[in-house]
Amino acid sequence: MREIVLDTETTGFDPEQGDRIVEIGAVELWNHLPTGQTWHQYVNPQRAMPQEAFEVHGLGDDFLRDKPVFSAVGQAFLDFIGDAKLVIHNAGFDMKFLNFELKRMGLPGLPWDRAIDTLAIARQKFPGSPASLDALCRRFGVDNSKREKHGALLDSEILAEVYLELVGGRQPDLVLAPGGAARTGTASEQVWRPRPRPIPLPSRLTADEEAAHAAFVAKLGDAAIWSRRR
Repeated sequence: MREIVLDTETTGFDPEQGDRIVEIGAVELWNHLPTGQTWHQYVNPQRAMPQEAFEVHGLGDDFLRDKPVFSAVGQAFLDFIGDAKLVIHNAGFDMKFLNFELKRMGLPGLPWDRAIDTLAIARQKFPGSPASLDALCRRFGVDNSKREKHGALLDSEILAEVYLELVGGRQPDLVLAPGGAARTGTASEQVWRPRPRPIPLPSRLTADEEAAHAAFVAKLGDAAIWSRRR
């Protein structure tokens, strides 16, 4: 199962009022395991950066001026996410901006049911408790010390750890998806199977116990399962 954890930074709160995306970060998970594959892009919003937004993410006009516009990178973003589920904190916000930009490109929007909203999961799991990304980091002991300002890729990486905790602990499918088989094998190869020990454990039976067992089996006749040869 492929999932993409993603985050965006913007110039404000409402694309219908002229706000635009300025950064996208995305992290790939496969069967709840990070693969190391990421996608990151700064975007020229083609408008001035409000001071309130600059104070959140630190991305100013001078820095963004030579970055590509969304229409130049939108298809690359779609190619990266493919048809994977999208894990987003406060998904309504990011999906609104992404679909606005895709619509401007003349492309179909992302279906809302593709989004897994970690904010909604946290509020359902811990009703009445703070559910911000920083609050969840404190709850789960996820290191967010590098998060001095919001950054799309860093926040995606942190959210990936928080998401794995929300769904049952970090790397919950580790036993069921060993090595690279979960990523590249067929469906039948992805099913976990116990393997025999390279060196069998020594028997704990004493000689007297083995003799007593043999005598008991002898009384059962040739139909006893212990009498059948493998």
